[in-house]
Amino acid sequence: MRVLRVLPIAVRMVAIAVAGIAATAAATAVLARWLQPWAAALVAAGIIAAIVATVIWRALVPMRALFRALAGTVASYRDGDFSFGITWDKASDLIELVDAHNALGTALREQRLALVQRELLLDTMVQNTPVAMVLVDAARRVVLGNLAARRMLGDGRRLEGRAFEDLLATADPAVREAFARGGDGMFTVGDADDEDIYHLSRRQFRLNGRIHELVLLRQLTAELRRQEVQTWKKVIRVISHELNNSLAPIASLAHSSAELLRRGQTERLPEALATIEDRARHLEGFIRDYARFAKLPAPRTVPVPWRRFAGQLATQVGFTLDLQPEDGIGRFDAAQLEQALLNLLKNAHESGSPADAVRLSIRRTPEDWRIDVLDRGSGMNDAVLANALLPFYSTKRHGTGLGLALAREIAEAHGGRIALLNRQGGGVCVSMVLPA
Repeated sequence: MRVLRVLPIAVRMVAIAVAGIAATAAATAVLARWLQPWAAALVAAGIIAAIVATVIWRALVPMRALFRALAGTVASYRDGDFSFGITWDKASDLIELVDAHNALGTALREQRLALVQRELLLDTMVQNTPVAMVLVDAARRVVLGNLAARRMLGDGRRLEGRAFEDLLATADPAVREAFARGGDGMFTVGDADDEDIYHLSRRQFRLNGRIHELVLLRQLTAELRRQEVQTWKKVIRVISHELNNSLAPIASLAHSSAELLRRGQTERLPEALATIEDRARHLEGFIRDYARFAKLPAPRTVPVPWRRFAGQLATQVGFTLDLQPEDGIGRFDAAQLEQALLNLLKNAHESGSPADAVRLSIRRTPEDWRIDVLDRGSGMNDAVLANALLPFYSTKRHGTGLGLALAREIAEAHGGRIALLNRQGGGVCVSMVLPA
């Protein structure tokens, strides 16, 4: 039997058949001594047939075991287990099948290991990135939330499987407002003494044929603080340059005027004095603009009807008003808030937006007043959006970069906050929240 195992299957069957025929003939010859020839042949054939069947059955036992092993390993592969292999006699003609199967298992095992390692690497990167990442499915349930997102939205607990709106309901009000406005934008969490600035971005895509949304919340506080330091250094250089450009000609003209007086040539004095006055007024205006921002007084908050306030504002700049409720009364410093909104509305008109698309929305929420200045201009790119609230940052050729920064200072002085975001469909929304 051992000899048969190492032979090819075809050779085994032929050998068994030849041996059976030979054994039948020999047995017939022996039995013919006692039985009739036909009876001897019949008995011999029956005995040899039983023996041949037993031999064939014994020869096929290893093959049946091999096929069961193949079926078992295929089932394991289907379940994701690629750790099994098959050992088989090297002299068998089935070795090619066994070797191919083992090679397939090895390849699948290596691919699975590479995928697991890659998945582990990606998961480690996602979990440890400082950017809060939340993946939400079409049913608005969280599919994935990294560690930063857990700390920000879930008090450190897992977010997977939870309703995203439930997470927002327990989040900081500034976070809820940022999501309620829609689109990308910046917002501030905390008070003036301990505030964090975040950038919100949202992207939709299809995964397995279903809409998913990826939400990214990036903290910009440290980066903006560094940029503020660089900005103040730039401001110092700008002020020094402006002072030198104004004081140098003033000093020169003053010296020249004194020399003209000494010589009695007074006919040129009016021109020199006019130039000195012009440069002095320019310098005065320059310093006044900067001082206004640096020395913002504490707001004097008094009850002010929003309808009356908006009417006074409309005499200086055009906009469409959306006021709810119509008889709402806010509590703020009217002069300071007027200055802030004038800057915001003028920026909206200068953004390339149609004049009739500039809108001022004032709405009462359960906790505060929300003031939105909206336009349909060209919007802001990410770089401008991240720096727009910094003092002295401007994209205008002759801009001071104080409009948005001053509006932010005024909002925070009132105990509120300000946020910027690009609107869906184009344009910008500058949202200011003031205490009720």
